[in-house]
Amino acid sequence: MRSSKSRSRNKSNRNRNNPGNIINRVFDSSGPEGKVRGTPQQIIDKYSQLARDAFLSNDRVAGENFQQHAEHYTRLLSEAQREVETRRQQADQQNRERQQREKEERERKAEAAEAAEAAEPVSDVSAEGAEQPDLIEAPSDSGLVETPESKPRKAPARGRKPRKPAKPRTEDNPEAAKEQPKPDAPDAPEAAE
Repeated sequence: MRSSKSRSRNKSNRNRNNPGNIINRVFDSSGPEGKVRGTPQQIIDKYSQLARDAFLSNDRVAGENFQQHAEHYTRLLSEAQREVETRRQQADQQNRERQQREKEERERKAEAAEAAEAAEPVSDVSAEGAEQPDLIEAPSDSGLVETPESKPRKAPARGRKPRKPAKPRTEDNPEAAKEQPKPDAPDAPEAAE
């Protein structure tokens, strides 16, 4: 199990490795008149104001002390800004080099394409003088699979008329024969009239 001391040491080492973080980081500075809290620029401004006030009140010792505190944070801030600027210049240099390499690669590809076009014959006429066909038709059995998109579309089929219900057979069904009137005989109710 790790102790809290080793964890805190690792945390402080992490902060030292990132100078960009120092510029915006909030510090607690223990000065001669209590703690001053803020970013390095805010602490510099505060100590500079305290030094002015001390000199105006004829306290040279306190004024010098405040100036030294302000100078410490000024050095800290300027070093962090210098490192950030160095990193920015390195990143800019790398970007310029990368863009230059990409530009050269595009130019090489364009030259290769132009060379390939120059190597191809421009004429459609063969050595014997006969014109070359624009399209070569493949034999019908080319071995390619026919897809639904390549098949010609058929006209949609017209719908059928609905069938009339089938008449029951009288030979197979004697009851149906009794129910159906015979075409030769007149209907029974009409005869009653």
